[in-house]
Amino acid sequence: MERGLYIAASGMIAEMVRQDQVANDLANASTPGYKADRSTQQSFNQMLLSNTLTGQPVGTLALGTRIDSTVTDLSQGPIRDTGQPLDFAIEGDGYFAVRTPQGVQYTRNGQFGLSPQGTLQTALGFAVLGQNGQPVRVGAGGRVNAAQLGVFALTGAQKVGDSNFTGAVAGRAQGIVKQGALEGSNADPTHAMVDMIASYRNFESGQKAINTIDQTLQKAANQVGSLNGQ
Repeated sequence: MERGLYIAASGMIAEMVRQDQVANDLANASTPGYKADRSTQQSFNQMLLSNTLTGQPVGTLALGTRIDSTVTDLSQGPIRDTGQPLDFAIEGDGYFAVRTPQGVQYTRNGQFGLSPQGTLQTALGFAVLGQNGQPVRVGAGGRVNAAQLGVFALTGAQKVGDSNFTGAVAGRAQGIVKQGALEGSNADPTHAMVDMIASYRNFESGQKAINTIDQTLQKAANQVGSLNGQ
């Protein structure tokens, strides 16, 4: 089988993963606390080519690319004032803790609300926890003292969904909670659009390479194979 087909196809698969991530970044460009993802690509091991008659080395042949790893950009997004008493942002390091059906998870999205039980909750209804691990109660007038919210340091933070993280808690973080403000997404829409166009061009190049190889194989089968020795 023509090895070039596999090389082109592997590059197209890697670009499909990249396009999915860029599209997700664009979709969450206005999601508070969202952190963008990045994928690194790596070449498969190269194959050494040699002359089949003499054994003389000819050179190497790349065998395509693959996704090596996916990392999340944990840098802080811009903080903007909202004036809403149940909006919170962390300036510096740290994460809010929320209780989910999958256990305690952590987030930088501080767009909270009031639960029927009078406690602070996320937009998905998850309880927001204080440093003691208990739900944060909302006081009279629908306000919360920012000091009640837990700010946790995480090691080995791993993204879960779009805004939550898991990891090992390493005590209280040094970040400062700012009330009436939200941390914006750190995904740059302009940069994401440039990445999307570049990825599409790379994907398109792979398609053209496959079409060219397919036409060559077709000619080999229909023309070369039909020669009768003349």
